[in-house]
Amino acid sequence: MKPAIYESVVSHVRVTPIRHAFTYRTYQWLVDLDELPRNRWLASFEARDHQGDPRASIRRNAENFLAGHGVDLDGGRILLLTNARIFGHVFNPLSVYWCHHRDGSLAAVIAEVHNTYGGRHSYFLAPEQVRTDKTFYVSPFFPVDGSYRMSLPEPGAKLALTVALDRDGGRPFVATLRGRRRAATTAALLRHPFATLAVAARIRFQGVRLYVRGLPVHPRTAKEAS
Repeated sequence: MKPAIYESVVSHVRVTPIRHAFTYRTYQWLVDLDELPRNRWLASFEARDHQGDPRASIRRNAENFLAGHGVDLDGGRILLLTNARIFGHVFNPLSVYWCHHRDGSLAAVIAEVHNTYGGRHSYFLAPEQVRTDKTFYVSPFFPVDGSYRMSLPEPGAKLALTVALDRDGGRPFVATLRGRRRAATTAALLRHPFATLAVAARIRFQGVRLYVRGLPVHPRTAKEAS
C-alpha cells in the first residue's frame, strides 16, 4: 500500500456542564507498518512516539500488545493512522492501528491515546467491538470513569472516525475526525509544515478557555500521573 494522507477536520463537542465546541483542520498519515516512509524532516515514524519499547519497531510493539490479548496476526498487515514526526516534533491525540490476519480479515483495532502530559495508553478492540471502559486520564475536565463508544472503520477514499464518552447520565463529549484521502506528495506535506505543533497548541488553548469559563478541574491521582 502506498502511504497516503488524509486532509481532515477534527470536531470536539462538549455538552455538559457547559456547552463548548470547536473544529480545526489538520492531516494524518495512513501507512503500512512494513513499508514506512522515511523522510527525516517532513515525515518520520519512530517507535519512541508510540506504545511499547522505543528500541523495537512500531510493528513489533503492536504485535506484542496484541499478543497480550491473545491475538497472533501470523504476519498479517497492520495499517496505522497517525501524525508523523515533523521537524523533530510530534503529538498524537489518537493513533489507530487496523490489524489484519494473513488472509486479510480484521483481527483487532488498537486505539492509542496520548494526553498533553506525556502519557499514552492503548485500547484493544476486537472486530465489531465498539465499547471499552475509559481507563486513562486525558482531559483535566473529566475524571477517569465511564466508557468510550468508538466507531473506527478502516479508511478508504474517506476517513470517518468518532469517539464518544458515555458517563452516568448521558454522553457529555463527542470527537469526530472526517477527511479525504490524498497522495502523500512533498507539495501536500509542505502545506502543513507545523501540523503537530498546531494540534498541541489548540488543545491547550481550548483547555484554557474552559478553565476561564469555570469548568471544574479533576486533578490526576498519583496512579494516573505515573
